[in-house]
Amino acid sequence: MIAALLALSLPSMAQAQFGAEAPPPPLAADLILKNGHVWTPQGWAKDVVISKGVIIAVGDGAAAKAAPGGKVIDLKGKTVLPGLHDLHVHPMSAGLSELQCQIEPTSTMKQALDAVAGCVKGKAPGDWIVGRAYEPAALGETPSKGLLDRIAPNNPVLLTDVSIHSSWANSAALKLAGITRDTPNPEGGIIERDAKGEPTGVLREAAANLVRVKIPPSSRAVNAKALQWALDKMLFYGITGFEDALVSRGAAQAYADLADAGQLKQHVRACMIAADQQLIALRQVYARQRFDPGCVKILTDGVPTDGHTAAMLEDYVPHAGPHADADPARAKGLLLIPPATLKADVVRYDGMGLVVKMHAAGDAAVRESLDAIQAAREAHGFSGLQHEVAHASFVAPDDLKRARAIGATLEFSPYIWSPSPIVDNIVTAVGDQRMKRWIPIREALDAGVFTVAGSDWNVIPSVNPWAAIETLVTRRAPGGGGEPAGPAEAITLKEAVRIFTIDGARQLGRGDETGTIETGKRADLVIIDRDIFNVPITTVHDTRVLMTLIDGEVAYQAPGNGLTAQ
Repeated sequence: MIAALLALSLPSMAQAQFGAEAPPPPLAADLILKNGHVWTPQGWAKDVVISKGVIIAVGDGAAAKAAPGGKVIDLKGKTVLPGLHDLHVHPMSAGLSELQCQIEPTSTMKQALDAVAGCVKGKAPGDWIVGRAYEPAALGETPSKGLLDRIAPNNPVLLTDVSIHSSWANSAALKLAGITRDTPNPEGGIIERDAKGEPTGVLREAAANLVRVKIPPSSRAVNAKALQWALDKMLFYGITGFEDALVSRGAAQAYADLADAGQLKQHVRACMIAADQQLIALRQVYARQRFDPGCVKILTDGVPTDGHTAAMLEDYVPHAGPHADADPARAKGLLLIPPATLKADVVRYDGMGLVVKMHAAGDAAVRESLDAIQAAREAHGFSGLQHEVAHASFVAPDDLKRARAIGATLEFSPYIWSPSPIVDNIVTAVGDQRMKRWIPIREALDAGVFTVAGSDWNVIPSVNPWAAIETLVTRRAPGGGGEPAGPAEAITLKEAVRIFTIDGARQLGRGDETGTIETGKRADLVIIDRDIFNVPITTVHDTRVLMTLIDGEVAYQAPGNGLTAQ
């Protein structure tokens, strides 16, 4: 009997002795975030445990599973989202513009000229005056070289408008560039001329490059400083990854310099300017762990404003502008690159393993861009490269279906819906009917098109993604002001957040690494001051970032944020 009882007890004794159901060992963690409101694919959670930059546990009670020794931040109920992604930004331009002559987009002609006159003071004769960002529609009269000559007779001047697609030069700048009545329009650009054939000083698209190449370049140190300023500004808003939409050799070197100094915190994909074939050939010289020169930028058209440089399927609305209606060939705008050339270029870059980002604002340019992507698919099959149609302000419904079929990405710019001269300018150029489908993001999502968003900063004054998230939902100015722009194209808040998180990460080729808060992903996180899903939508633009983390490291923290690592 005793032997039988002993035999029955042996299994339980063995389990006790050898711990068959022993609990798992504590998790070795560098950083534990606890007591938060964490947005995950599975719903809301309280804790995130991080080791060596990777999320190793998420959930209620996950913090209790961590071994002692790691830093702990008590979130005190604060909301945590994945880091945000901006798929169209010009950081070095933004930084350098802080050093240039500033013209407010709302400036009248007198105000703009007064601003330039102020910039001329203290300059030696011959010094360049470079500035931005006037809005032609706000000036109230036509820009001309003569107006600038009066206030800067001894200094070359080049001003760029708010869209960066038109520029305004004085006589000294035109002379240095060799632009006369006999100068032909360069490929992809227009030199505006008066009734006598003389250049007026207004330069559209690539024509401005004739002047820009004469401006002394900024130094390597200045470039790095300007870029650092812009990167810090994006961290302030919680942007952990982005695509630089137009990278020159100087910008590529600045990224490499910051990376080598340990100062490049965000993950960046660079879209190299297609005109610089040497940069494209030598791109790996600049490549770093967080800097991927894996994209090429091609401009297929301009912008749908009074200059009529965006390529449209239907004519622009005739108006009294001094230039746009003078040339019947511009009734539908401009294609800056022949379709056959664009197809050949996209096929070639696709074969090189490079993503192609095509600026295409008008629906005709969007169609041309999709034709080029389709040519690449026919040549190589689906390479895995998600080529981008950038801006896509106007898209024909049939082209939305085709975009999905060929695996194209549409990148929209939902930052310019505030009542402003540039919006009024677009309405005047295209008419109210087409504006109903301006930036057709609802239609794109419904058609199954892969969709991302980009600010186009510093064309747009602010890189604030929270304003874009709000206005994607409201289609109004931040705070809910003004008339809605194409209200039928509004999307939900969750769709907007997804576009800025996981979809942005996927477009950058990092969807398996980041973009959601779950085990195995990199700890690219943003801690904010409100639960944006439970506040009035018109307050989302005011969201304040308390802390930005990249690879589990604090990349930015707001002063006095109350989040202290213990």
